[in-house]
Amino acid sequence: MNQIRLKGRDANPFFVLMGIQLGSYGEGRAELRMQVRPDMLNGAGWLQGGMYTALCDEAMALALFTVLGEEERIATISENTTFLQGVRGGEITSLGKVTRKTRNVAFTEGAVMRSDDGAILSKTCESFTILRKN
Repeated sequence: MNQIRLKGRDANPFFVLMGIQLGSYGEGRAELRMQVRPDMLNGAGWLQGGMYTALCDEAMALALFTVLGEEERIATISENTTFLQGVRGGEITSLGKVTRKTRNVAFTEGAVMRSDDGAILSKTCESFTILRKN
């Protein structure tokens, strides 16, 4: 978390690769934005489904990092995405939030939407195991 505060998006190589911009984050919530590029589209000209999932995964993980202890780390246990609408270009936003955190498991929800009108494109739920440094 400190690296993100110090370096911003440059703390995460995937953010740099995908052109992900940090929005607000803290208290179990996070917002990320990304411009849809032509190299992210599938053969039919729509944003490839994994891009929705990846952006939302990052928003949910960042949201979770805001409530982790210094000694805690995470790894994804499960992920389920429902695709509601396609997009071919423009900017998209993902919002992630922690819905429950126990000692060993955390649950999160997120959505990806068009930035210009807020239309929801996909919804994702994830669970994470919480690991501790030894």
